[in-house]
Amino acid sequence: MSDDVRHDAAVAPAEALAITSDGQLVPAEATGVAAQSLSMRSVWRIGFALLGVVAVGAFALFVLRDGGDLIFTVLMSLFAAIAMAPGVDRLAKHMRRGAATGLVMGAFAVFVVLFLAAFGKLFVDQVVQLLLYVPKLVDGTLEWVNSSFSMSLTRDNVLSSVGLTPDKLAAAAEKAGMSALGFLGSTLGALFSVFTFGMFIFYLSAQMPQFERWVGSLFPARAQPVAQKVWTITAEKTGGYIASRLILAGINAATTAIVFIIIGMPYWLALALWTGIVAQFVPTIGTYISIILPVAVGLLTPTPWIGVIALVWAVLYQQVENLFIEPKISSKAVDVNPAVSFGAVLLGAALFGVAGAFLAVPVIAMLLSLADIYGKRYELLPSISNAIDHARPAGGSKRAQRKAAAAAAADGSAQAAHSSA
Repeated sequence: MSDDVRHDAAVAPAEALAITSDGQLVPAEATGVAAQSLSMRSVWRIGFALLGVVAVGAFALFVLRDGGDLIFTVLMSLFAAIAMAPGVDRLAKHMRRGAATGLVMGAFAVFVVLFLAAFGKLFVDQVVQLLLYVPKLVDGTLEWVNSSFSMSLTRDNVLSSVGLTPDKLAAAAEKAGMSALGFLGSTLGALFSVFTFGMFIFYLSAQMPQFERWVGSLFPARAQPVAQKVWTITAEKTGGYIASRLILAGINAATTAIVFIIIGMPYWLALALWTGIVAQFVPTIGTYISIILPVAVGLLTPTPWIGVIALVWAVLYQQVENLFIEPKISSKAVDVNPAVSFGAVLLGAALFGVAGAFLAVPVIAMLLSLADIYGKRYELLPSISNAIDHARPAGGSKRAQRKAAAAAAADGSAQAAHSSA
């Protein structure tokens, strides 16, 4: 074969193919149907595209499975950095941002050290005693249920009904005993995790303006104002939510501890911390879950009126918090619907475990705040508005009136931001 012939064969385009009714590839000229014509180059492109999609999916699955802990550490560090941003921003006006971040984190570390120095041993002792008291608490509860409802429940029956047989409990105890041999390694691992978490928080907080500039540079010039607005709203709402939850948890735990000391509640410190943290970070049902344990412990003491007072205090404090404390502290945070937040926590826990449950509410708060800013709303028809108003009690509660006023103000600011964007 001559060189010219080889050159023509090399540069000649691939012969167009067509798919027949029985699924075979034949020359397109033999079918006379141009719409089904394919070239070998197109077939190879489709195959490579499918392989690329599969490879990307496999890589993402590998990263989430093996690097999921690191990813969640970074995300939680980012949320913590956003939560402490208001304090860092105020201090950064008078000093370098790195020093401001170190000062805020140092103040928090000093508080933790002082708390552990003052209450650490007491807290550990009370937690151990409370765990040892759990079997007696269960037996007392079963005895009360059996005497009140004429039942014959036993601890073994209850454990078997939830799938906890004696063999499983023995295996779990053996596993816990074996893991105790590696206590030193677990302690070092925990310290390393805390150190990693703190380093991520420090760098993300100290470099927050540079990070914001980098995120803004990913968008074209016409979209950068919108991206900057989204970043600002996200930081404000997400940080406000986390900060408000922490403050409310501290107020709840402190006041509950004082009440428990006055009434003589056993294990008052452990139960107060349990009440404050669970009530604020478990949406919707956290308030009820948090008070069940103190009430049960109080009712099973020689003076059952302690449990009654604990229940009355929980109801009273919840009303005071809803009407006076929470509106002032959470005025800039997103007011997430309880059903939405509860569903978000369940979904986050099902997908990503404890970290997903913790991050679910801040993430849904961020999405709702963005929807409030850029979502399009329409004026309600007068007939529908009147029907809704007639279905409500006259005047409504003070909390509902505050929420309505806040929603009206948020709608006005959202419309202004939307028009400016």
